[in-house]
Amino acid sequence: MTDNQTPANAAPAAPKTAGNPPARRKGLLLIATVAAIAAIGWGGWHWVHARNFQTTDNAYASGNVVQITPQIGGTVISIGADDTDFVRPGQLLLQLDAADALVALAQAEAQLAQTVRDVRTLYANNAPLQAQVALREADLQRLEADAARAKEDVDRRRPLVATGAVGKEEFEHALTQSTSSRNAVNAAQAAVRAARAQLTAAEAQTEGSTPQDHPNVVRAAAKVREAYLALQRTRLLSPVEGHVAKRGVQLGQRVAAGAPLMTVVGLHDLWVDANFKESQLAELRIGQSVEATADVYGDKVTYHGKVLGLGAGTGAAFALLPAQNATGNWIKVVQRVPVRITLDPKDLDAHPLRVGLSMEVRVDIRAQDGEPGAMLASVPRTTPVASTAIYDTGLSEADERIARIVAGAVLPPLKALPAVAAQSATSQAAGQ
Repeated sequence: MTDNQTPANAAPAAPKTAGNPPARRKGLLLIATVAAIAAIGWGGWHWVHARNFQTTDNAYASGNVVQITPQIGGTVISIGADDTDFVRPGQLLLQLDAADALVALAQAEAQLAQTVRDVRTLYANNAPLQAQVALREADLQRLEADAARAKEDVDRRRPLVATGAVGKEEFEHALTQSTSSRNAVNAAQAAVRAARAQLTAAEAQTEGSTPQDHPNVVRAAAKVREAYLALQRTRLLSPVEGHVAKRGVQLGQRVAAGAPLMTVVGLHDLWVDANFKESQLAELRIGQSVEATADVYGDKVTYHGKVLGLGAGTGAAFALLPAQNATGNWIKVVQRVPVRITLDPKDLDAHPLRVGLSMEVRVDIRAQDGEPGAMLASVPRTTPVASTAIYDTGLSEADERIARIVAGAVLPPLKALPAVAAQSATSQAAGQ
């Protein structure tokens, strides 16, 4: 075997790798440098910016969903608004059959008119009873005078009977006359007491009142108001401004009092219920600034608002079937608490939302006024959450009709509700 020949079992020569370790080290160093720079950048971004915010995508738009329910039962004869329609306060939504209410109102007004006449009769009867008392007292005075004169006759004749100047028969006749006069006086006194008792009983029914405010008249007038309210409630008006949703009533349907017929949602007064984890609540405060985005518009539209308050419990605590953590195996689940966030009305007007839309909110927690308890409202509310004035003038026409009936005027049958109808027509015109 020559020097140029290689043994068959000899290992092949290793390739030259003199330049590989430095290149690998450079690559690893570059990766480590980039990772370190990224970590430092993320840490700096988190320290400077991200740590000042709490975010969640478990948030949804909420609003007042006003159910329209009748206060009385009846048959639907007209539907004034449908799903997606915009309505204003006082606008007619539903009309129930008013025939029964009109009949009840006519009966109540007739009963009021009859009651007024009966009460006036009570007051008119007082004068004859007073005259009767005066007549009985005059009779009593006359009979008392007769009785006194008869007694004097007896007293004069009594000593003369013994001397024979007056006969016994004449004396007995005078004595009988005196007894009869005394009995007549007793009867007259009883008649006076009876007449006074009748007058007292009559005055007890009218004392301290006038025919206009007598209890019987007031009770009958209340029946008229009740019947008028029943007639007015055959018209279901919108209590708020908003859009109609979930109309489930049809023409000719017989509805019961309290049955949900449709809803009105006010889309100009929405808020956000953001469900934050319990670990995110420590630095939340009432009044902190909020930025929110809606999935329907994306990141191009930002809503501005403020933290309004914290819910009184987690969602699980108020669930229909709350968790029973004291039974069986237990796995800890991070709970969420609803935080209410108000939205700027200008943002809502520019980009309307719908109830239930998904939102993503970011709360600026740099404002740390107060302790963690500042997240809970500590001052009682002094103004109503919501109110409506569409029912305030409901009895004005009823009171006017009652006053005219009490005054003795004859009223025509009521066939409609002009005041409410005019108000509804005005609302509809404004909506158009």
